[in-house]
Amino acid sequence: MRSFFGYIFSVILITSLLLVFYFLVVPQNSNNQKYLSPLPDFLTLGFNKQATLLDLWSPFIEKIQGSEKDIPDYTAKSVLMYDLETNKTLFEDNSTTRMPMASLTKIMTAIIALENKKPDDSYYVYGSNLVGEDSMGLTSGEVLSQEELLYGLMLPSGNDASEVLASNYPEGRGAFIQAMNDKARALGLKDTIFSNPSGLQGDGIQHTTASDLLVITRYALDNFPLFGKIVSTYEYVIPATSTHKEFDLFNETNLLTTYPGVKGVKTGYTPEAGMCLVTLLDYQGHKIIGIVLNSENRREEMRNFLDYSLNQLNITPPAHQ
Repeated sequence: MRSFFGYIFSVILITSLLLVFYFLVVPQNSNNQKYLSPLPDFLTLGFNKQATLLDLWSPFIEKIQGSEKDIPDYTAKSVLMYDLETNKTLFEDNSTTRMPMASLTKIMTAIIALENKKPDDSYYVYGSNLVGEDSMGLTSGEVLSQEELLYGLMLPSGNDASEVLASNYPEGRGAFIQAMNDKARALGLKDTIFSNPSGLQGDGIQHTTASDLLVITRYALDNFPLFGKIVSTYEYVIPATSTHKEFDLFNETNLLTTYPGVKGVKTGYTPEAGMCLVTLLDYQGHKIIGIVLNSENRREEMRNFLDYSLNQLNITPPAHQ
């Protein structure tokens, strides 16, 4: 009996000591204090709502050794060719240099939209969404589904579609842009910042790197099959409904119909950013993401770099135009 009461006393004593330690030593969640976390702030939900799905993958970027005689001529200020299957850099030049990215912004716009779909899947077009330049042809007052807008966002690079997705975000356009930047931080990216959902110049500082774009593009392709389906589509017709007209959308420039194995992804251009292009090649067991920024001829240079990359893997490039 004495041993029993001794056991109970020991349990009570240890529990009491633990409680005292907890309340006196561990910071409490009051107006002036918060619980400590082993994670940095940008990876905790209390500071970053986009940290719900973490994917802290980092590419292994390295300079290519060997002869330069086979490297194609290029004008791009930044280039990165990367094989996701072998986790190998096939070519790089200034891939960690911060540069404006124009409509390549829309890859992140699509990510935030896909992770925050409206329950009723109805997106209203406001007059303020019709910002001009590249457009899918929306009219104020129309209502479309998220998937329809994503086709308009990625194929003709619709600035209007990007603004509709942002303005229909639960807390509004500003919160959508904040979510884009929070997602960049949640992916571990330190050289990317967004000032709008379209990539148009004039809304403030916006820049990224080819290396960061590789991480963003891989994340979109790995987590959202719909994204991969959309960016690999050359033409898409959205039939007219009671809430919107018909849209006939084309995916131009990205070698989809001229280079076997190319599966999209996105073009971009502003006078500040120059011609930009992110391309996915899925060929003979390899998935190569190619990125050229500020190029004078993005299509030809990407085609040449895809050939070069396959040769680096000892694969004969396919016949192409």
